[in-house]
Amino acid sequence: MEQMQFRKSRYSVGNPEQCVEVAFASDVVWVRDSKGPALKLLEFRPDAWAAFLGSSRSSV
Repeated sequence: MEQMQFRKSRYSVGNPEQCVEVAFASDVVWVRDSKGPALKLLEFRPDAWAAFLGSSRSSV
């Protein structure tokens, strides 16, 4: 597994320990809970992640 550099959303202000963090690799997007970084990671294909972001932006 590649070295993962997780980042938080720029919208995670106020309580940065209660958000999700995302890391991008060449062929996968990893998502984890900032409260439990050692817990299981969620794994998405880049196209599935892009579809999720597109649908979540359109519902706001």
